[in-house]
Amino acid sequence: MRHRLLGRVSAFSVVGAVALLLATSGAGADSETDGPRILEAGAYSFSDELGGFHLTSASGSGTRDDPVVITQELNSSSPVTLVIRAIRPIRPFSNSEEVVNGFLYLRSEILNNSGQAWIEFEFELQELLQKPSVFGDGLSFDQRQSNTPSIKSDSFAEFSRDFEPYDRLLFQNGRLDPLKTGSFSFLVTDFTPRPKFFLVLDPRIPSS
Repeated sequence: MRHRLLGRVSAFSVVGAVALLLATSGAGADSETDGPRILEAGAYSFSDELGGFHLTSASGSGTRDDPVVITQELNSSSPVTLVIRAIRPIRPFSNSEEVVNGFLYLRSEILNNSGQAWIEFEFELQELLQKPSVFGDGLSFDQRQSNTPSIKSDSFAEFSRDFEPYDRLLFQNGRLDPLKTGSFSFLVTDFTPRPKFFLVLDPRIPSS
């Protein structure tokens, strides 16, 4: 923003103008901070651009020994969607950590800032936004394995998976109270990797 002073001004006017300029700059910085965040980790970027939650950090390479760790803050108990994009070359089944090879180990650290206790938590994979990911598209929570040690949570003792007509992972038998952080680990496999896919996060509250 351009500021123009006309005529002669006092020292107090100059001080006031400087203060106004600093306040304006600060407001711009806050607005930028509150905007969508896109963070990179491993061969992917992760974004909260669809709104409803805050992505706070992302780290790791995405391997079994070094999973991508995503920290997020949810301010309500409504479903939100994380956008995941490939930022490296796509080479299915490659052993290189420098490419998108169809295997992504994730750990999602989620702060419950909704003011409500969550008694279940569901994740859903989508290749197309708001479209169910069917069994044959290759994208899933490791659908080839009937029981996988990569799926775990520190807040819920059990899980179940659906592969048709949705790819969903539901954590149950637990509780995540307000202002507590829960950890959820799982393997995402995609045997026909796409440059972009979506992960829906859906907390569940007790029914009235």
